[in-house]
Amino acid sequence: MNISELFAVAPISTLAVFSLIVLLIETFVKESERITFWISVIGLILCTILSLVTIDLTGTVFRNMIFVGGLGSFFAALFSIAAVVTVILSRDYLQKEHVYFGEFYLLILFATLGMMLMASAADLIMIFLGLELMSICLYVLAGFMRTRMISNESALKYFLLGAFATGFLLYGIALLYGASGTTNIPTIVANYSALSSSTFFWIGLGLLLVGLAFKVGAVPFHMWIPDVYQGSPTTAAGFMATGAKAAAFAAFILVFAHQQFESALKIKAILALLSAASMIVGNVVALSQSNIKRMLAYSSVAHAGYMLAGLAAGNQIGRSGVLFYIVAYTFMNLGAFGILSLLEREEEKNLLFDDYAGLGTKRPFLAALMAIFMISLAGIPPFAGFFGKYYVFLAAIHADLTWLAILGVLTSVVSIYYYLRLVVVMYFQEGDMQIAVTFSRTSMVVLMIAAFAVIGLGLYPSPVLAIINNLY
Repeated sequence: MNISELFAVAPISTLAVFSLIVLLIETFVKESERITFWISVIGLILCTILSLVTIDLTGTVFRNMIFVGGLGSFFAALFSIAAVVTVILSRDYLQKEHVYFGEFYLLILFATLGMMLMASAADLIMIFLGLELMSICLYVLAGFMRTRMISNESALKYFLLGAFATGFLLYGIALLYGASGTTNIPTIVANYSALSSSTFFWIGLGLLLVGLAFKVGAVPFHMWIPDVYQGSPTTAAGFMATGAKAAAFAAFILVFAHQQFESALKIKAILALLSAASMIVGNVVALSQSNIKRMLAYSSVAHAGYMLAGLAAGNQIGRSGVLFYIVAYTFMNLGAFGILSLLEREEEKNLLFDDYAGLGTKRPFLAALMAIFMISLAGIPPFAGFFGKYYVFLAAIHADLTWLAILGVLTSVVSIYYYLRLVVVMYFQEGDMQIAVTFSRTSMVVLMIAAFAVIGLGLYPSPVLAIINNLY
């Protein structure tokens, strides 16, 4: 280990230090929530800056276990932004729900650290370590409201299904090691021609794909998502829907987005089928939901399908499109869940579509922000969601997967109904429910930033695309 290696992994090491500081403060200081809140915010902002500073670095460190710069730093910045938005929005929400404990911030920090390890992994073992660190924290976050039966149920379901999926992942890694003699990702990719004749190699790769497909919430591994999102704290559900999904797609890209694998028709066909099934099931089932959190849960399944279409395409446009889609989706979903957290009342009230009747009159600014996020999620121009879908569908067409692009467009049309349904309820229906909202200025600032990002990425996507294209 030397100074250059420490600088190269500065985002990861810095977040680890801040996480340990928060842990010590929570251990030895009573009623430390205010202190840990600001330390968490400062640490995550610093990590974002360091991620952008190190993005031009290349190579590996720690005996070829971790990639530096490039894709890892790009995702580290995205995870840090998602985490700091979640932390800021959570303070008001946790106080309102009477579960304001500093351990929440600690779990967010350690989960973000696991995400960074996954996105920077040059070895399958590092993917597993990052995945477990992230998952264990998310299991606890799902059951953070311990007095609610639905929260305990969601945590237990997530834990049992997550542990099962992790078993698939780890067994797949073991078979890949048995077939190749290594767990180093670049080495496995370089020896693909020799390994492609091994049955153990293909079984191991398939099990690895199953484990990652569970984490992105693709059909048929999506059954945990609705119950977990509904039972989790609303801000934590938003973090799961964005950060955890982005981390799983980062691992997908690290393992499968290589020219050798992309030319394999087996992998391409499986990814295309997962994409098609996710788009159909996610959008169709979302139509029947009356709870907004469950609607967003099923819509996240559909969005996983859109992003998988870009991976199935297996070309430069597809890889760039997936990364742009992840950025846009992060801001859209964080904003939507953030507004839900502000409007939600105790005992899961104000989470149904009918509860938002007349919101455009009672809270016009919040209604306008929610409308922006819903319209963008539906893929309507000129917002970021439209261009995210455009790039992944264009990649599918270039890869002779025109049927998948057509299916994506048709299912996007279906999604317009349930997204705009909320907009119609807010602006064109009258409601008697009184909506009392109390929130801090910082919460409103981060929601406005998310809305501006959604608008800015839609009107002017070139800067982000330029950064993304330089990663390859």
